[in-house]
Amino acid sequence: EDVCAKFVSQKISKARWRPLSAAALQTPDVFATGSWDNEDNRISIWSVGDLGNVGLSGEYQGEPQLLCDIRHNGDVMDMQFLDQERIVVASSTGTVTVFRHHQNNQTLSANQRWEKAHYHVDQDTPCGGAACTGVICNNSEIVTVGEDGRINLFRVDQKDAVRTIDNADSSTLHAVTFLRTTEILTVNSIGQLKIWDLRQQRNEPSQIFSLTGDRVPLHCVDRHPNQQHIVATGGQDGMLSIWDIRQGTMPVSLLNAHEAEMWEVHFHPSNPDHLFTCSEDGSLWHWDTSTDISEKPSFLHQGGRSTTYFSHNTTNQSVISAWLSNDPTKDRMEITNLIPNQTLSVNSLDILGPCLVYGTDAEAIYVNRQLFA
Repeated sequence: EDVCAKFVSQKISKARWRPLSAAALQTPDVFATGSWDNEDNRISIWSVGDLGNVGLSGEYQGEPQLLCDIRHNGDVMDMQFLDQERIVVASSTGTVTVFRHHQNNQTLSANQRWEKAHYHVDQDTPCGGAACTGVICNNSEIVTVGEDGRINLFRVDQKDAVRTIDNADSSTLHAVTFLRTTEILTVNSIGQLKIWDLRQQRNEPSQIFSLTGDRVPLHCVDRHPNQQHIVATGGQDGMLSIWDIRQGTMPVSLLNAHEAEMWEVHFHPSNPDHLFTCSEDGSLWHWDTSTDISEKPSFLHQGGRSTTYFSHNTTNQSVISAWLSNDPTKDRMEITNLIPNQTLSVNSLDILGPCLVYGTDAEAIYVNRQLFA
């Protein structure tokens, strides 16, 4: 009811809100998408401005409008806004490109490119590129990871990598995030999470964590915005893992989630009691630990939106984080599938303020601007 869809005749691999300027109080109104598995892949910028008319109950009507787009070589494997104008895009060809969105005339141009930032044999082999699987930005610094197990640190406006860790991993690195300005966290295809201190010259991780037992590939990672020791990962088995990197080398909790690969996990940037995950199984879950479930009317209450409430069996409200209790679902957590009629894979989601955007293999993008209504 609150979601508007736009069919785009492209499989969407990534969707990202443009960050709001520090001064802005408005809700996000522009997002970017990247596509994959199409003959002609594209980076596109969309507006969800006022979308024409506001309905009776104040909801927006109409669909996202395409502002501009540009061709992209290879599948878009990851993308992140560097600032309000520039987007860093990771390609299956191994190239990393910075595109600039010119807001005065609504065009996109390639601003900077690191050819074959990731490669299998050597950079000069024509087809030797290895997919760049993940990219993360922090101010002017860009970190990329790839199928070649390589980590690159780039700085915008510098032609060469500032730092490259060549054999950082013997398996594919699937995703990367900043823990703090000098530390990054990577996840790989054998279920390991590694911390790298970029101040250290040695090319070994400062810490290694791993899932016990089966080496399930981890596909995505996100860190809690306020408590930097809390990290969430998702993997091939659809499980959500919560880690406390201050202690132990195993996850604090493993939560049964999706029935197939989890492609992305995101804490809400300003309201991290809320977490969102999306999956190959066509579902997008909203995990809410903000409520005290004991106030709910019944022990197990089935809501209209396939919501499940769990009982609240502890009286002390943990001041720590609900995410760190041994089994958050026992204490207080509400899980809602935001896509009741599942179709094809939900490959990407992004969340900012009350707004959610997600992209699917059903060649559609969806925007919900009243997430907490």
